[in-house]
Amino acid sequence: MNIQSLIRYNIRQLKPYSSARGEYSGYSKILLDANENPFDNGMNRYPDPLQIDLKNELAIINGVQPENIFLGNGSDEIIDLLIRVFCEPNEDEVMVLPPTFGMYEVAASLSNIKVKKINLTPEFQPDVDQILNEATPQTKILFLCSPNNPTGNCFQPRIIENLIKNHIGIVVVDEAYIDFSEYDSVLNWIRKYPNLVVIQTFSKAWGLAGIRLGMGFASKEIIEVLNKVKMPYNVNVLTQKMALEAVQNLEEKKTQVNEILIQKAILKKGLVRFEFVEKMYPSDANFFLLKVKNPQKLIHFLRGKGIIIRDRSKTILCENCVRISVGTNLENEQLLRALKLYNSLK
Repeated sequence: MNIQSLIRYNIRQLKPYSSARGEYSGYSKILLDANENPFDNGMNRYPDPLQIDLKNELAIINGVQPENIFLGNGSDEIIDLLIRVFCEPNEDEVMVLPPTFGMYEVAASLSNIKVKKINLTPEFQPDVDQILNEATPQTKILFLCSPNNPTGNCFQPRIIENLIKNHIGIVVVDEAYIDFSEYDSVLNWIRKYPNLVVIQTFSKAWGLAGIRLGMGFASKEIIEVLNKVKMPYNVNVLTQKMALEAVQNLEEKKTQVNEILIQKAILKKGLVRFEFVEKMYPSDANFFLLKVKNPQKLIHFLRGKGIIIRDRSKTILCENCVRISVGTNLENEQLLRALKLYNSLK
């Protein structure tokens, strides 16, 4: 696949902004090139625009090269930049598979890009034949969220690979919840599929939603163009520092993921016992999608107990559904007690 042919002409011709820290990334005692305040307070210097130290650590953890990694201000920035790089406003389109993560459509709409929607099957899997039949040369990006939000399930690997092989544009696999799944990441597929972009995040398993840091993995060619169009200092010093500390303490992440999975199993056993739960959908993530009787009544009751869950009842294929995240042991116990009381009400 010729990736360059998919990139917008004006992006291919773009001369990127050259920042002071981009031109000089070595060490020197005296830095007089960036018009910074010279008084050292730990934050007076611009951040590394390419986050080299952090990427080196992430490359080791993920078995890729640093040049295969893009770091963004949350996964939202990566989604936005991919659309801006590959989609011509008023001409091209992206394809999304509802029900799915809403930012794909929002980011496309902000750039005046058409959004083509192909609903998932009743089993919450991509309809491969319909997707490939309805894709056109203008369908520049196909977004696959696996594990999917809000349904919680992974797409079958054979289905994902089929779509990557046969879609004529870029395929983005959003793996925000992959650490909670028994399925393997498709990250290592970037070596054989130049049109594949894998997105992961520090917001879920890493427990760092507040620092807003997303990871994009792709061929060197795609990463280079993302670095070309991003804002010069898109990941600040504090974010890089906290993320670097986290990746250097990988055991803490593993411990927390294991505890979440233990609590998930306990919560599952508790939730399926309630009469108002009509269906619990399979989950490969750190949350459950439940079909319940009278979701608005349930949500209102829990709010009165200081417990917030997510209303998904108006989402396509998720009618009468709510989404419940796995909390701590104490939070899950309080939730189950509240639900037991709710279940007893007539």
